[in-house]
Amino acid sequence: MSTREMVLEAAVELLGTQGLRALTHARADEAAGVPRGSASNYFRTRAALLAGVVEWIVREEIAGLDAGQEAPGALPSTVEGLVELLAGTVERLTGPFRVRTTARYILFLEGTHDDDVRRPLLAGRAGFRAFAEAALAALGAADPALAATAVMALGEGLIMHRLAVDPDADVRGAIDAAVRGFVDRRP
Repeated sequence: MSTREMVLEAAVELLGTQGLRALTHARADEAAGVPRGSASNYFRTRAALLAGVVEWIVREEIAGLDAGQEAPGALPSTVEGLVELLAGTVERLTGPFRVRTTARYILFLEGTHDDDVRRPLLAGRAGFRAFAEAALAALGAADPALAATAVMALGEGLIMHRLAVDPDADVRGAIDAAVRGFVDRRP
């Protein structure tokens, strides 16, 4: 792993475990176990460090979308497949990747008044939303855009609930009900 990657992973860990104020160049160097000044060598300002962290998180989460899929990048061909993909994603983001997800939420809050932080986070989210809309359209949702908006909002709410309230909360039932509500039009 490169020194740059080590700095970024340490920065994410600091954000996700100690919050935004904990993120400094010196603390990122220390947490990464790299020579002092390494973080500032790659990221000259705090804003540049935050931008690097945002880009790293977005890249890692997009790469993680294919986890558990039989055909990475392919749209699920069944409701069950989409529910499994979405529920598995929520569970990974709030389980093994909990710290990274917490860091992402901290950055979203920072982005409410910093467009340089917000813009790449929203771009990454747009990729997930486009995937959800395409999957729901392929499964026959009458209004795939509305369905994707609702399913994304549900997923984000479930992530926040698992991060802040109940780390073991079931997600599959709610996701299954939402997806089926949009694609199952039986009376």
